[in-house]
Amino acid sequence: MIKNYFDEIPENVPEELIETIISSEKIRVERIISDNHASPENFWYDQSENEFVLLLQGNAVIQFENYEQDLKPGDYIIIEAHNKHRVKSTSGSEKTIWLTIFY
Repeated sequence: MIKNYFDEIPENVPEELIETIISSEKIRVERIISDNHASPENFWYDQSENEFVLLLQGNAVIQFENYEQDLKPGDYIIIEAHNKHRVKSTSGSEKTIWLTIFY
């Protein structure tokens, strides 16, 4: 079955939408849809997996402990396990659509 990554984007996204596309013991692929969302204040992700993040639409700012990284469509970043980070902001004028791969 063929699916399109940009199909079935809800009009309203009151909370960040995280959909698992495929997963196994060693890998998890997710589609994330943000709409002016950010991590809660003083919240940091500290994951046990490496994470590949590709921004497909919108824009975002990922904050690390010592710096921030602006992302625009087509930008990707690899976040190593236990590298504390948070989503500082995402676009409020259009949906921000991410592809994330945890490995």
